[in-house]
Amino acid sequence: MATETIQINTPAQLQQAAERFVSLMGDHTVFAFYGPMGAGKTTFIRHLAQALGVDPEEANSPSFSIINEYRSDTTAELIYHFDLYRLESVDEAEDIGAQDYFDSGAVCLIEWPERAEELLPDDTVRVDLTVDPDTDARTLTLSNL
Repeated sequence: MATETIQINTPAQLQQAAERFVSLMGDHTVFAFYGPMGAGKTTFIRHLAQALGVDPEEANSPSFSIINEYRSDTTAELIYHFDLYRLESVDEAEDIGAQDYFDSGAVCLIEWPERAEELLPDDTVRVDLTVDPDTDARTLTLSNL
């Protein structure tokens, strides 16, 4: 299992970090983003969606809709952005068809994946987002590459 890290020391480095992330994605399609509230998961995913060819005006938090669907302007591929925070059980994730999305072959970017972990495919890339409390820098650690 390969692991990679991406350091984000300032907000100005977000887009460069997102482009580096894209270069590491390979054939993987399901990415589970773990991190505390306020760590910047949604902000990073917005930049990642932009690096994948999504209009930045379209990429926003699916906190209320739970799933946002984007289409890359460069590849025409579908990208699903999940925010599972409001789900109270894995049954709710099943009810919204999460398993079908994860198995679709489309890129799936999942915030709060712990709400539906047992539905995640074995080849899901785990992305841990940590915050340095002294510098406010972020570190993304990608595992299962």
